[in-house]
Amino acid sequence: MIKNYLKIAWRNVLKSKLFSAINVFGLSVGMTCCMLLLLYIQSEVSFDQQHEHIKDLYLLRSENVQSNGEIMDNPRGPAPYAQAMKSEFPEVVQVTRLWQNFLEDKALFRVNQPGQGEKSFYETKGIHVDSTFFDVFTYEFVEGDPKTSMNDAHSVVLSDAVAQKFFGGGPALDKTIRIGGKTGHNENFRVTGVFRSQGDKSHIDANYFVSLHAGWVGDYLRQPDLNFTSNNMFYHYLRLKPGTSAEKFGQKLPSFIEKYARKDLKIAGFDKKLALLPVKDIHLFNKIDKIVTSTTSTTYLYVLASIAIFTLLIACINFMNLATARSAKRAAEVGMRKVMGAGKSGLIGQFLGESLVLTFLALIIAAVFVVLFLPFFNQLADKALSLSELFKPEIIASFVILAFITGLLAGSYPAFYLSVFNPLDVIKGKFVNSVSAAALRRGLVVFQFVISIGLVVATMVIQGQIKFMQEQPLGFTKEQQIVIPFRSEESRKAYTALRNEILVNNQITAASGTSYYPGILNPSDMSVFLPGQSVNEDGLVKTNWVAPDFMETMGFKMAAGRMFSAAFPGDTNYKIVVNEATLRKFAIPMEKAIGQHLDFNMDENKIGSLEIVGVVKDFHYQDLHNAIEPYAFFLSGNANHNYIIAHVNTKNVSQVLPFIESKWKSLVPGEPFTYTFLDQDFQNNYAADARTARIVNSFTIISILISCLGLFGLAAFAAQQRIKEIGVRKVLGASIGSIVGLLSGDFIKLVLISMLIATPLTWYIMNQWLQDFAYKISIQWWMFVVAGALAVIIAMITVSTQAIKAAVTNPVKSLKSE
Repeated sequence: MIKNYLKIAWRNVLKSKLFSAINVFGLSVGMTCCMLLLLYIQSEVSFDQQHEHIKDLYLLRSENVQSNGEIMDNPRGPAPYAQAMKSEFPEVVQVTRLWQNFLEDKALFRVNQPGQGEKSFYETKGIHVDSTFFDVFTYEFVEGDPKTSMNDAHSVVLSDAVAQKFFGGGPALDKTIRIGGKTGHNENFRVTGVFRSQGDKSHIDANYFVSLHAGWVGDYLRQPDLNFTSNNMFYHYLRLKPGTSAEKFGQKLPSFIEKYARKDLKIAGFDKKLALLPVKDIHLFNKIDKIVTSTTSTTYLYVLASIAIFTLLIACINFMNLATARSAKRAAEVGMRKVMGAGKSGLIGQFLGESLVLTFLALIIAAVFVVLFLPFFNQLADKALSLSELFKPEIIASFVILAFITGLLAGSYPAFYLSVFNPLDVIKGKFVNSVSAAALRRGLVVFQFVISIGLVVATMVIQGQIKFMQEQPLGFTKEQQIVIPFRSEESRKAYTALRNEILVNNQITAASGTSYYPGILNPSDMSVFLPGQSVNEDGLVKTNWVAPDFMETMGFKMAAGRMFSAAFPGDTNYKIVVNEATLRKFAIPMEKAIGQHLDFNMDENKIGSLEIVGVVKDFHYQDLHNAIEPYAFFLSGNANHNYIIAHVNTKNVSQVLPFIESKWKSLVPGEPFTYTFLDQDFQNNYAADARTARIVNSFTIISILISCLGLFGLAAFAAQQRIKEIGVRKVLGASIGSIVGLLSGDFIKLVLISMLIATPLTWYIMNQWLQDFAYKISIQWWMFVVAGALAVIIAMITVSTQAIKAAVTNPVKSLKSE
C-alpha cells in the first residue's frame, strides 16, 4: 500500500513539473532558512553546557540600590566575598573569582622562539583567575594538569591557538613567557597548561588565563584594607553541593550582607541585595548586557525563531495554495478512486504521502543548500558554526522531524479537502473549486504578504536606526582620530617623548593621553554629593584621568568655565571638569556651576571635596543604547596613560601612520606598534545591531522570493483556469492590457489588504524593538507606503508574466476544444 502511494506520488510529481518544481524549490528554500536559523539558535542556547558541574554552578550577582531608589544590576562584587562565602555556607563546595583587565584591552607577551630570539606579541581576551578556577569550570587540557595549573602566582595557561602562535607545533608546557603591562608587570611566567579553545561555547571566551595574584590586580589583592562594598570588579562563581536548592540558598544571602557588608554599605550610602544566576543562563541574561562577554537578548532569538517559522510557513502556504488550486484536475481521479472503493482515510494517506515525498525531496536539496551557504551565513551572523554541527544525531533528528511536520502541515488541508469530494458530482462534471477553498487561498496569500511587508518595514526601521546612530553628533570629533594603546611600563614612560616627536609632523594637529576614551568600557566611577547633604543623597559619576590638552584634542565644546591646560598645574588637586548631565543630576544651575563643590567619602571619618572648574557640553561616552549620564574629568598628575589619541588633518591617514610607527619603534623598540581609529571603535558597539540588520535583510529577500513563487504558481493556475474566458474576450475585442488588468486585479487587492493588516502589527513590534535605544528614530508613515508599494510592484511583475502570457495566446487554440 505504502509503496503504491509513493509510486503514485512520484508520478504526479513528474506529471506536473512546473508546480512540483515551485513546491520543491519553495519548500527547500524555506527549510534551508529554518535549518540555518535553528543551528544559530541551538548554538546560542547551548553555552556552557560542557562544564561537568553545570547544574550546580552559579554566578553571584548583586542589585545595588541607590539612595534615589534606582536599582543597578552588577554581575561583579568585592574581592573578600570569595573566602567569606566559602567559610559561611556549608553548601558551597568551591568558590572562584575572575577578573577582566579593564585597564588594558591587550597584553604584551615576549616569547623566546627557537632560532629566532625574543619575539613580541599582543594578545587579547586575557583573564585573571583563582587557583580554584579549573575546579569549578571544565576545560579540556592538551598539555598540563588543570587541577594544579594555577597554583603558582606566575602561572599562565594558554589556548591551543595561542600556544601554536607562540611555539609553532612544539610543546608549550614549562616554557617561559614574559608578560608586560598591568597584566604581568614585565615578569616571567611559566606555561602550566594548554587548553582547547571553547570559542562560542562558553561565556568566558579566553585566549589565556593568568593568576589572580599576578600583575596590577595581585598588588590590589595584597592591600590590607579591602572591604565588602567598594571596588566591585570581581566575578564570583559558586559551585554548590549537588541537590542544593538555589532558591533556599538565596534566602540566606541577606544575612550574609548584614554580617559582612552592612557597616561599609552604610558609609557608602547605598544598599545591596545578592542573588544567584545559573551559569547555564548567563549568555541569555540580557538584563546585564555584559557578563565577561556580551549577553544575548532572548527577544532577539525569538525574532530569529519567528523569521524561521514564518519563512517555512510561507513555503507551506505555497504548497497548500497550489495543491488546492489544482484540485479540479485531481477531482476525477478522486471520484474514480471513491467509486472503486477507496475510503477517506486511504485518500488522506495518499495525498499526505505525496506531500511527504515532496517534503523529503526538499529536505535533501535543503541539506545541500545548508552545506553550500553555511560559510556565507557565518559571515552574516558573525558566528563560527561548523559542518560537524549538522551531523550530530540530535540535529539530524530535528531536521527529519522538521521535514515530517512540514510535510504534514503542507499537505494537511489539500488531503482533507480533496478526500471529501462527492464522487457522483465529480463524475457528472459538476465539481467546481469551492468558495471556501478559494477564500482559503486568498487568506493564505494575504498571510504571506503580511509577513513580507512586515519584514520590509522592519528592515527599513533597523537600517534607519543604525544610520541614525552612525550619523548622530556625538559631542566630540570622532573622525581622523588615531588611538594608540600603551601596554607596558616602557611604552607608558615614552608617552611624553612620543607625543613631542609626532607633533613635529604638521599633519598631526594634536595628541594627548587618557585613561579611557568614548566608545570603550570605562569601569571607573565614584559617588559624590552636594556639601551639606548626607551620603544617602549621593549620585554616581563616571570618571576619567586625562592629560591637560585631551579635551581640546577630542573637540569637546565648553558650556561654562575652562578646560584643563598646562597653565593650571594645580588642577591635579581635586579640580574637575564635568558634563551637563552632572549639573542636572545635582540640580546645579549653569551660572553657579563654576566653583561649585561636590563632596565624597574618603574614609569613615574624612570627607573630600572636588571643585568644578569647567563644564563641557554633553557627549556620548557610551553608544546610543544608553542615555548620557554624569561624567567628570580629572587632570592626571603623571603621564601614566593607557592611550594616546592623535588627531590628523588629512583624510589620507596612510601617509601619517608610517611616520608614527617609526617614532614608536625608535622609542619603544621590540614592542609591536598597533593602532585603531576612534570612529571605528565607537561603531563596534553596534555590531550586534548590524548583525540583526544583515539577518533580517537577507531573510526578508528570501521570504519575498518564496511569496513570489507561490504567487507565480497561483497566477499560472488562474490564467489556466480562465484560458477560455480570455479567448472569448479576445475574440470580442478585449485588449492585452485589459486582460492583464483582469487577471492581476484580484491579486493586487490581496496585497493591499495585506498592507492594511501588516501596518499596525509591524508598528507595534518595531516600536518595542526601538525601546532598547535611549536615542532612537520614530517610525514614519512613508515606510509603510514604500513597503506596500514594493509589495504591489513585485506582485504586479510576478502576476503579469503569467497574465501577459495568457493574454497573447492565440484565442483559436484556447477555444478549439469547445
